[in-house]
Amino acid sequence: MLTAFEKMKAPQRIQWLYEEYGSRLVLSSSFGLQAAVMLDLVSKYAPEIPVVWIDTGYLFPETYEYVELLKEKLNLNLKEYQPLQTAARQEAIHGKLWEQGEEGNAQYGIINKVEPMNRALRELNTDVWLSGLRRSQSSTRVERPFLEQQKKTLKVYPILDWTDPQVQQYYRDNNLPKHPLEAKGYKTMGDWHSTQPVAEGESAEDSRYGGSKYECGLHLDSGATDFQI
Repeated sequence: MLTAFEKMKAPQRIQWLYEEYGSRLVLSSSFGLQAAVMLDLVSKYAPEIPVVWIDTGYLFPETYEYVELLKEKLNLNLKEYQPLQTAARQEAIHGKLWEQGEEGNAQYGIINKVEPMNRALRELNTDVWLSGLRRSQSSTRVERPFLEQQKKTLKVYPILDWTDPQVQQYYRDNNLPKHPLEAKGYKTMGDWHSTQPVAEGESAEDSRYGGSKYECGLHLDSGATDFQI
């Protein structure tokens, strides 16, 4: 199965998954700088599947604007999930977790990313999770396989082998709008407190969490987090 899947083009991969798994499929999206590619592919080749967007409460205003734009343009079946604690309540109880080192950032990821995604998978009754991760995005994703079993959930990355030029060409060919912050020097996108524009000589990885890490918690190595325990 894996070899055949790898040889397919991205649209074929998504179409095959849709035909094979149907209502068991879900796509997660951060509505980041390159998110429109997977959103557009899914809207064409796996229409009607739920698109899970986790609103941490710490997103850039421009990201919220981008969500509304793409939701309407692509007619997405958008399912919005938030942490169980509001941003204000989290800060009152825990302080600013993103300023509390590795342990604080790990707790932040569980509260704001992992728990809401687990809840989405359970409530939507899905166990095949599509994501737009690509190997060229960071050193932590270079060895990522196309398919990963993580607890009860099968995680699948249909554009894992796409290069940056392929992504940009897809935007042009399909007339997709860019995230507003790309023009301001951002090369990757996350919460406002953990993402900054890329300075001269820096990589996209340097612009996340002060360069200390890239992953937020949703896409760690298989088994590192719980998805449908």
